[in-house]
Amino acid sequence: MDASFEAFVAARSRHLLHAAHLLTGDRHRAEDLLQTALTRAYLRWDRIDEPEGYVRRTMVNAHTDWWRTKPWREQATSDLPESPVPDLSRAYDERDAVLAALATLTGRQRAVVVLRYYEGLSEAEIAAALGCSAGTVKSAASRAMAKLREHPGLVVPA
Repeated sequence: MDASFEAFVAARSRHLLHAAHLLTGDRHRAEDLLQTALTRAYLRWDRIDEPEGYVRRTMVNAHTDWWRTKPWREQATSDLPESPVPDLSRAYDERDAVLAALATLTGRQRAVVVLRYYEGLSEAEIAAALGCSAGTVKSAASRAMAKLREHPGLVVPA
């Protein structure tokens, strides 16, 4: 790769990414737009007099092209979708409650709960993985479950 192109990218890519983000309003789309513009600039690097202006103009043109074609544009159809999109908000709320409850546990308690109920390991396997006795695993699991049962917003089976 041309050293002058590398130097240009290192020096100006942050500023150009910010400009692309302002153009698109979306961080990921801005990264794609800048990548497209830098690729086009690299292919013509030996013929470009003003690199920043070229990349900026390329970004604007590529963004305009994308906007015109709008791959996400809604298309009218006479058929309705076969099934509605499921509401996942409850699943997200439950996940957040579980993560908040797990955060209240000690490191060992959390490890025991995760290894037992998420990974499905036996007490002996957990003891071997954590380098402790099976009795320590049992007591940590018991204390952890008691603590989780007390956590508001979390329903833990008895």
